[in-house]
Amino acid sequence: MATARLNAYTAAPQAMKAMVALNDFVEGCGLEHSLLELVKMRASQINGCAYCLHMHASDARKQGETEMRLYLLDAWRESSLYSERERAALAWTEALTRLSETHAPDADYEAMARHFSAEEQVNLTVAINMINSWNRIAVGFRSQHPKG
Repeated sequence: MATARLNAYTAAPQAMKAMVALNDFVEGCGLEHSLLELVKMRASQINGCAYCLHMHASDARKQGETEMRLYLLDAWRESSLYSERERAALAWTEALTRLSETHAPDADYEAMARHFSAEEQVNLTVAINMINSWNRIAVGFRSQHPKG
């Protein structure tokens, strides 16, 4: 098991304060909290952030998310449990999280544009970038998820 490195909050409190402010914006941007948790979980799955997966799965459950949808999230394309709006958000999440591989394909952008207003598209993109940043902080500094 990897050992924790440094605590980003104590090492660079102003930087982390900025991250928390961005997180607060995303939480209040008007997108459905259930959708945001799916996006956060999917990006965290791709990025391999166990700490973030634990935290966002717990948050999703508190909001009433079903175990089946959580278990099938990494296979969302094959599951009928996700709405078209959620599918568009998850495709855009994958496209931006794997940007060097996908180059944000037009098909994923167009699907997002069909299901989200212009402001929601920007807010969703900011949310995806925010969770990818948190994942990189957590994985880079080896944040540990709770045991048990």
